[in-house]
Amino acid sequence: MLARHGRYDYHPWRGRTPYAWPGGAKLAVYIGLNLEHFAFGEGLGAELAPGGPQPDVMNYAWRDYGNRVGAWRLLDLFDELQLPATVLLNSAMYDYAPALLAAHRARGDEFAGHGRSNSERQSILPEAEEAALITESSAAIAKHEGKPPRGWLSPWIAESRMTPDLLVEGGYRYTLNWCADDAPIWMKTRAGKLLAIPYPQEVNDIPSIVGRKDGAEYFADMIMDDFEERRRQIGDGLPQVMGIALHPYLVGQPYRMRHLRRALGHITARRNDIWITTAGGIYDHVLTLPKGSMPGE
Repeated sequence: MLARHGRYDYHPWRGRTPYAWPGGAKLAVYIGLNLEHFAFGEGLGAELAPGGPQPDVMNYAWRDYGNRVGAWRLLDLFDELQLPATVLLNSAMYDYAPALLAAHRARGDEFAGHGRSNSERQSILPEAEEAALITESSAAIAKHEGKPPRGWLSPWIAESRMTPDLLVEGGYRYTLNWCADDAPIWMKTRAGKLLAIPYPQEVNDIPSIVGRKDGAEYFADMIMDDFEERRRQIGDGLPQVMGIALHPYLVGQPYRMRHLRRALGHITARRNDIWITTAGGIYDHVLTLPKGSMPGE
């Protein structure tokens, strides 16, 4: 018998209970905007090109461009297209770039937990230290936003075997770590249920641009192809979630933003047929559905 995680059971796509998003929509679309900060001269970080010995100034500065410039350009784009965002937030950003977070607060974006910094992984920490990391990140968001976050995405999608338990014990209600489905599913933890909302590892600029070295035009086409294929698939009557994962130091580069604008404009032009929302909005709607609508309930 293979080892199992025990968090959810197998539920085939075919034969599930139909339901709908607000307004009768069958496709929910949200932006997961990663606002991340990195330690200088140590720790983890995506690389534009293979870095040399620390301090790796080139790659650090390339990532820092996202917070200083790229994220502000994305804000303008989101305003232009009237797009809400779920801000996936390293809590270190409160000390580093408070003006950027104030701008997202002013437009009413959702803030979700994303650890302290993307220079570290929580999966290698002892349980007590991982719990402390989650608590520290949550407390910073609660202090500045006036309410604790409900959703979590681990830095580097890193989980220990106890992470779902620690999230529920820390007050979280949904996770974006598990990309196992096209619709929300309930997961089991020792402290109660945790909703897994789909977060993309394909329509995501990190694996696309950094990992596979896809070009800007290709990434934009990927977003639109994913969107149009999902619109076709929802003819089966089952609702889907489409997340779009973005990092300002990648898609905030002008030549990439030009193509991103094309892709997001394609989606928003069809907003009357879909539900453009946040991850938290998806969680809220799931709670209104009849019992048994979600796998794992």
